[in-house]
Amino acid sequence: MKLPSQNHLSIDNLAANRYEPKSVLDIRRSPPSPVTGNSSELSSFDCKLPVENFEHGMINQFEEWDSDSIMRELGLYDDSNKSLYPLDLPDLPQSDFETLNPDLNQSLFDLMSQHHEDGNGFDFRDDLIRLAECFESQSFQLAQVILARLNQHLRSPTGKAAQRAAFYFKEAIQSLFNGSIRSFQTCTSFEIVQMIKAYKMFSTVSPIPMFSSFTANQAILDAMDGVMIVHVIDFDIGLGGQWASFLKAVAEKAEARKVISPVVRISAVVPEEYEPESRLIRDNLHQFSSDLKLRFDINFVSIRAFEIASFKAVKFMNGEKTAVLFSPTIFRRIGTGFVNDLRRISPNVIVCVDNELCGRGPSFFSKTVIDGLELYTTVLESLEAANVVGGVVGGDWIRSIEMFVLLPKITATVEDAGRVGSPWREALGRAGMRPVGMSQFADFQAECLVRRVQVRGFHVVKRQAEMMLCWHDRPLVATSVWTF
Repeated sequence: MKLPSQNHLSIDNLAANRYEPKSVLDIRRSPPSPVTGNSSELSSFDCKLPVENFEHGMINQFEEWDSDSIMRELGLYDDSNKSLYPLDLPDLPQSDFETLNPDLNQSLFDLMSQHHEDGNGFDFRDDLIRLAECFESQSFQLAQVILARLNQHLRSPTGKAAQRAAFYFKEAIQSLFNGSIRSFQTCTSFEIVQMIKAYKMFSTVSPIPMFSSFTANQAILDAMDGVMIVHVIDFDIGLGGQWASFLKAVAEKAEARKVISPVVRISAVVPEEYEPESRLIRDNLHQFSSDLKLRFDINFVSIRAFEIASFKAVKFMNGEKTAVLFSPTIFRRIGTGFVNDLRRISPNVIVCVDNELCGRGPSFFSKTVIDGLELYTTVLESLEAANVVGGVVGGDWIRSIEMFVLLPKITATVEDAGRVGSPWREALGRAGMRPVGMSQFADFQAECLVRRVQVRGFHVVKRQAEMMLCWHDRPLVATSVWTF
């Protein structure tokens, strides 16, 4: 049985006057957008989402978000003259370890120096793992020594993929160690524009973001066949571009059947600092759905409000069917306790897109860093391969993708590492959910996507009801579908 909404909404009162919120907390209380038509005329939509439609919808959605207009809308156009480089990273410590902490034991530094001098050169991966283990065991004195060595050898994100990935993890750990870690959810207008450009390029040269989006969309479409009111609760909306293809598929199928399209509602659970992005997502998706003549509404719920009230913070409507979409990020931030409340809202489907694949067992800080270093090294290698084969993107664009797509993910992973002791898969299982396989059409789409990629090495693997996109022998992203 669904939780009652604060206001017992119906199709008719979706036509309430539009209210312009002033904050994310107000956004979640905003009345939905106008809906026309009689509820009895609503019809189902079928479940096919061609790869072509996804690519057209997603890329075009990003193209519609013009950089200059976005910055003017945000009222922060003045910082458009900022250069993309140098990187906006936390300040590096001075290379002299004694300036970091004059009380450091000299013998610790000597021991570390001897260890590396006896080897075949500097092993930044070994030192990075040691640094993570020191942080985990609170051996902060030795951690300062290791940081000093890493800062000497990893001064900038240059070199091979593994070295650049190690630099980003070193920066994130150092910021955490110094208590100066920065929330990349708090973005300037310049950063939002650069994020949009970087995500657009990432979607152009790599199948990773497209695979993540269309597998999730297809799983929802499969489960919602015949539904008149579709409600998606999205715990990781990002910039919202992935919903363009979903809305396009819904509108096209309704038009093909010559029926009024279903109502589509999205409830996005976002950080409190997400107000500029929320406004941008809302305005663009409303405009996109209006062009499609699709009845659509989106509401935003702050993570803090959800953490307090769980699904009572989300508005529900009578007669709707619900899908839940999440990534492991939400579990790192607030734990897995809310999973037990899923049964109360009776979702038709629960979809997880795991684009981290880090720390799948018990959550240890060092293990998360080790897994993350391997994962992001592989992602960077696949980007380099795309550049060599297709010549699509130059070094500056690769750097932009690293800075505005991958670095925020690495920073969030390090910041949240070790917080959650219970893996989310176990939590779903204990709550009575079980994984189910994806449809044959989803399998077909995934294979088509891989065949269209000019870069060799990408392939799809299905394992234990998961569909994974791999680069050679390393999984990069996995989509799984769960139900009661």
